[in-house]
Order: sequence, then C-alpha cells, then structure tokens
Amino acid sequence: MAPFTLAHLSDPHLPPLPKPRLIELAGKRALGYVNWTRNRHKYQRREVLDALVADLQAQAPDHIAVTGDLVNLAMEAEFAPARAWLDEVGPPDRVTTIPGNHDAYVRATFHRFGETFAPYLAGDDGRIGFPGVRRRGPAALISLSSAVPTPPLMATGTLGRDQLKDLENVLDRLAAEDVFRVLLVHHPLKSVARQKRLTDSAGLLALLKRHGVELILHGHDHIHSTMWFEGPNGNIPAIGVPSASALAHGRYPAAAYNLFEIEKDNTGWRCEQIVRSIDHGLQIREIKRARLL
Repeated sequence: MAPFTLAHLSDPHLPPLPKPRLIELAGKRALGYVNWTRNRHKYQRREVLDALVADLQAQAPDHIAVTGDLVNLAMEAEFAPARAWLDEVGPPDRVTTIPGNHDAYVRATFHRFGETFAPYLAGDDGRIGFPGVRRRGPAALISLSSAVPTPPLMATGTLGRDQLKDLENVLDRLAAEDVFRVLLVHHPLKSVARQKRLTDSAGLLALLKRHGVELILHGHDHIHSTMWFEGPNGNIPAIGVPSASALAHGRYPAAAYNLFEIEKDNTGWRCEQIVRSIDHGLQIREIKRARLL
C-alpha cells in the first residue's frame, strides 16, 4: 500500500494587498500597511505562490495542511480573495487550514476567519472550533488556534487554558486509536523572539510530554525549521516552513512546502519529509529528504 502523503504550506500572505479604506488605516494596521508598501510587496509575490501551489498539486498529495496567515492586515476586502484562493488549492475535504496572527490582526475582524473558512476548519463532528479533529487516512489532524489580536509591533500567539484543557481530552481519546497524530499550530513551540513567541508554549509542551503526538506542523517564522520536543515515547519532530509566496530575501529563504509520506510497518510509524522549494526562475525542485520517524 502506498504511503499517505500530507502536504504542508504556510503563510501565503495572499498578494496583492487590496487598497485599504482610510478608516481601516488606524492603529496596528497603519504600521502594517507602511511595512507592506515599503518592503513586503517586493518579496510576497502572487506568481511565486501560484507556481508553488501548481507544483504541490502536481504531486497529488492525499491531504494539504495550511498553517495560517492567509491574509495580511485582516481587512474586509482580503477575506473573499483568500477564500477563492483556498478553493483553488483544494476542496474542504482535502484541505485543512488554521488561523495565524495576521488572520486575527485586529479585534474588529477577528471573527472573519472562522466565517470565511468554516468548511476548511470544521472537524469530523461538524463543529467549528479548536481543537478540531479531522481523520484522513491513517492521520488524525488536530487543529489549534494561537491567533489572537495583539498590540502594534507584537506577533505573539496564545492558546489559552480552555483550549489546552480540551486538547488534553482530545489526546486522551485518540490514544485509544491507531492513528498518526499531526498537531497543526501557527506559532512555533519555541522562539528566540519574545515579540513572536507562543506565550503559553510551556503548557503545551508539558501536555505533549505526557500524551505525545507523532508530528507538529507550524508556520509564522518564514524559515525552514526542525525542532524536537520530548514526548512519552521519544522525541516529537516539529517542522516549520517558509512563507508560500516569498522570494528569498535577507535571512528568509524562498517559498517552499513540505510533503510527509506516512505509513506503518512492523516496527511502528514511518514518516519521511520531502522539501520542495522555488528558485529564482520560479522553478520548483526538491531540496531535502529526511527520515523523521
């Protein structure tokens, strides 16, 4: 039997940015808009995103996970194009998404992500909330939301006590099933940047140490990242990926996505990571292959 293939991309920051209304350019959005017009529009490119997604679709994965930051400033005019883009990536039964901090940029539109992407968020029980669980093949995708509005110059995430408590209950239930547990969260579980950290990562790490999952997927940092965290039966790989629309710039690599080939043999779960990235000519090629489990 062929392995189950899970694709992972993140942080598309869908370009181009719609022209904002004057009333929308207040507080945090004003700073974000200046950053976009002066810097980010140069390297967050739609042609890059389209090339990456076309290559991903050509690989015909069984499922696709998108770990947040579909929009930029969470303006009303951004959500419909983002939904149209996600519909092109794949249907809700083949694609799972979660929100990132840019999707919850300000309180005024905090609710819009859930409304816009509801079919891509709903768990197997039809509920739209976090944690959510979707079983696909041998995998159980566990969705978390670390997306909360934050003050200017801050990009932290928070899960909150209730979500962590519910996650523990979910992991208890899944422990009785023979499934490959994949945790989806926008913020990395460890960050050197105080203004970008997951504020309650210690609580999540303690929970995972007791209950475990097989794989953690995140975005947010816009870099290739592999970290390992302690679980009850060994270390858990946590994988981050660059922005799906980015040209290489400064310390940030060009857009890339991951493929995870998941299967079970006589010794337990096997998982191989394949990284595919874009080059200056907008060609996609494999740049890494690694055995995680």
